[in-house]
This record gives sequence, C-alpha cells and structure tokens, in this order.
Amino acid sequence: MHSNQLKRREFLALFGGVAASWPLVARAQQPSYPSRPIRIIVGFPAGGIFDTYARLIGQSLSEHLGQRILIENRPGAGGTLATETVARAAPDGYTLLLTGSNDAWNTTLYDHLSYNYIRDIAPVASISRGMGVLVVNPSFPAKTAYELIVSAKANPGKITIASDGVGSGPHVFWELFRSMTGVDMVHVPYRGAAPALTDLVAGQVQAYFGFMASTIEYVRAGKLRPLAVTSSTRAEALPEVPIVAEFVPGYDASGYVGIGAPSNTPTEILDKLNTEINASLVDPKMKERINGLGDTVFASSRAEFGKHIVDFTERWARVIRGANIKL
Repeated sequence: MHSNQLKRREFLALFGGVAASWPLVARAQQPSYPSRPIRIIVGFPAGGIFDTYARLIGQSLSEHLGQRILIENRPGAGGTLATETVARAAPDGYTLLLTGSNDAWNTTLYDHLSYNYIRDIAPVASISRGMGVLVVNPSFPAKTAYELIVSAKANPGKITIASDGVGSGPHVFWELFRSMTGVDMVHVPYRGAAPALTDLVAGQVQAYFGFMASTIEYVRAGKLRPLAVTSSTRAEALPEVPIVAEFVPGYDASGYVGIGAPSNTPTEILDKLNTEINASLVDPKMKERINGLGDTVFASSRAEFGKHIVDFTERWARVIRGANIKL
C-alpha cells in the first residue's frame, strides 16, 4: 500500500511537472515573429506619397526583421477601404496599415464607417509629420498670404482654390484658413493631388494648400510660388517661406504618417515593431529621405502615438463640423 501511494505521488509529481512545462514547450515550438512575409496595406494608389512612405518603411523593416514586406494598395473612399481591411484582419502582426491624418479626418467625415479608428486600429509607430504649403500659380499676383487674403476679400467668389477632394488634407487646411480669415474663394475639388497640381501649374486654378511632400518639387522647379507653410514653425525644406500664422495668428495645420495594426495584436509584437521602426528612423539615410519630401521625422512610443491620434482626431473633428464638410 505504501509502495502504491509512493508510486501514485511520483506519477502525480511527474505529471504535474510535465503539464506545467507544456506552455513552455508550446511557446518554444512557436516560430518567432515574424516567420513569414508581412503586408502593409495602403489606402491610396501606387506612386503617391502614402505609397512612397510604405515602401520606405517597408524596405527598412525588411532589413531589420529579416522578412519580406509586401505593399498592397487598396485605394478608395479616402483610405477607408484599406483601414477596414486591416481592422478586420487577424491580429497576428502580419497585416499592417499605413495610417495617417486621413484616418483621423474620416472618423468625422463619414457617418457610417464599419469600424472605429481609435478602437479597432492599434497604434504601432509614428513615422513623420507633414505640413502643407499654400502655393499659387506664378501668374497670380499675390506674393504673400496677406496679399492673397486682401485680393480674395476685394474679389469675393472669383479666386479658385484646388484640393485633392472633399475631406482631403488640402481641403480641411483650406477650410481652417477660410474660417479664420472669412475669405470667399471657390473650392475646386479634384480626385487626388496629381490632377490638382496639373491644373494649378497650367493656370486652370489659382491657389492650393498642398502637402509639402507632393508639392515641393513644383516649388523647387519654379512652377509654383509658395506663399506660406501651414505648420507652427518654418519648414527646413523652405526656410525662407513664412508660416501662415504670421498673417493669420493661431493658424496651425499639419498631418502625420505612421503604422497601425488590428486591435488585439499581441503587445510583444506591437512593441517589437515599434522598436524596429524607431530604429529605422534614426538612420541618417531615412531622415534625409523624409526631409527631402519636406516632412520631418516623428518617432514616438506606442502610447505617445496613440495620444497624438486621439488629440488630432478631436481637434480636426471641430474644424470639419464647424465647416459642415460632408461627403
């Protein structure tokens, strides 16, 4: 009897030890992340600034993680199709979103989204901040933002201002400017930056609040005249160009680009991605490339990026509602 009890105790002890070790064994057998290619979903066409950023960070991440990074463009509906795709994807770290200001604006612009940006997309890492630049066709007489305001007030409803479409960055930047100055100009929405810039250079429209990244080469080539930049400080890329706030006190408008993932993605995966993306951003070549686009590097922790998204979304919701922008 004593012998049987001893054997039973030994068996239970052995079984308990094996059972306790099962999670460790299972964990050890799981391949470390990432064990296969990662997709970055982009809500805009190939060749655009979002696509450029996805390929920049994708190449760097591929080198850091030792896996292929696949860029998948899913344009449409202001980027909401891509965001919806990622919100519904498996939270395993293999489907990421090239996220940005458009996602924050879309929360107010669209009445019935199938996802909640703040709740359903986990902030992974910020990449850059981008400002806008108020530009005009060189034939337009205004040389400063102040002269544009004076001209617009003297000629209400006659000066045209382009945008990339209703609810786009150039549109909301313009609406903030309009609400703070009271100018009456004709808004001409296009289907993206490329056609807007084509018509602006051709003189079909007169002014434009373009993102620096899409506009700066036209400025450098002398095809467009910059009047002011939209950020709170002057741009490194155009240091001689004043800020809008020098003529319109309190004006400040910028955007952001970063990486998001489906909510409920394991914390350790999100932390790893944040660490590797931040490591990419300190690379002098990456900083030079981002600065060359007219943007500035924006590195942060996941918590800092999350707070930035919430604050940005709330601030621009007030602007969009105040301007009654509807899609």
